[in-house]
Amino acid sequence: MKTRIGVLFGGRSTEHEISVISASQAMAAIDRDSYDVTPIYITKEGCWYCGEALLDLKAYRDTASLINKCEEVYMQPNHGDFNLYRCRKPMFGSNVFATLDVMIPVLHGANGEDGTIEGLLDLIGIPYAGCDVLASANGMDKIAMKMILAACSIPVVDYVWMTDRQWFANREQLTSEIESKLGYPVIVKPANLGSSVGISRADNREELNSAIDDARRYSTRIIVEHCVTNLREINCSVLGDADEYETSVCEEPIKSGKILSYTDKYMGGSGSKSGSKGMAASQKRIPADLPQEMSDRIRFLSGETFRVLSCHGVSRVDVIVDADTNEIYVNEINTIPGSLSFYLWEATGISFPELMNRLVRLALKRKREQDSKVFSFSQNIFAMGGGVKGGTKGVKA
Repeated sequence: MKTRIGVLFGGRSTEHEISVISASQAMAAIDRDSYDVTPIYITKEGCWYCGEALLDLKAYRDTASLINKCEEVYMQPNHGDFNLYRCRKPMFGSNVFATLDVMIPVLHGANGEDGTIEGLLDLIGIPYAGCDVLASANGMDKIAMKMILAACSIPVVDYVWMTDRQWFANREQLTSEIESKLGYPVIVKPANLGSSVGISRADNREELNSAIDDARRYSTRIIVEHCVTNLREINCSVLGDADEYETSVCEEPIKSGKILSYTDKYMGGSGSKSGSKGMAASQKRIPADLPQEMSDRIRFLSGETFRVLSCHGVSRVDVIVDADTNEIYVNEINTIPGSLSFYLWEATGISFPELMNRLVRLALKRKREQDSKVFSFSQNIFAMGGGVKGGTKGVKA
């Protein structure tokens, strides 16, 4: 019997379209002799749809027409219920659209890569590929991530963080702190977005104000980082779990401006039709042209980042190399990377279908390990006369 996989993608995120591309690539790579695949598209409004039409990437040019060809579905947050239910129950027969064995979330950014969908899947109890709630949340939030990495002696650039309300209330104080601690130039980022959305470079106070005003459009938490001016950006993917993992070869993305932009990543740096290829379309050097010692160090730091954040499945760690000093800093981790970083694993010797196989096996392995842990006790303390301070006095029957 084939393993039944549900692939979740789309979502309420600024990275919605990138998720669609990544999921399309992943579903095409899954071995249909071993797996049945159910695409589950989450619209920008948060509605779930299933249907064969979702497999045609060109159909997303007209999403209204696309979802009219699909079935709206939902899952119940009941532990052990792995069914997808039709929102419109048929007059005859079951309202179960499909029953799944494993979920593969291919959601980028907010409401998907940040632990929200992982929490739902944990409530249901269905095995799923990728990081759990804690690792997803910490990996998505650049502030929390840097705090954890710094505490574990993993190098990160100096930074200052704030909430949008703190910026309004203490703009002058925070500006002085940024200028004295970091100086110019700086990089301003929303704390919990990816794909270079809302990221700006500031070379003076006026540009700083403008950059923070732009970043707060996307997030209530904002991070301002020291800008390494003469830098190389290097990426490395990690596959496995926090106890046993392997690292890919390194890549060097090619940027067209001062920072690696959304267009550089997904449109091949030109805004061309190559954007339909997702991260695989971006201009890059694979493997990166690095001395062996530096490559080994980057792969080590990538693995350590994956480990200390308790990651699972496949992630991509982005680092910065200061070309003047050769210092290496971990910039961020992508716990559900664009295109699932399949191109890095192909360059390492692992095919895309095998990558998908491994993600399924990792999901099932984690589920077995979780099921061996104690989540509740069989005793009922109320039946034993305990658990209520002062007995039952004052408690309504």
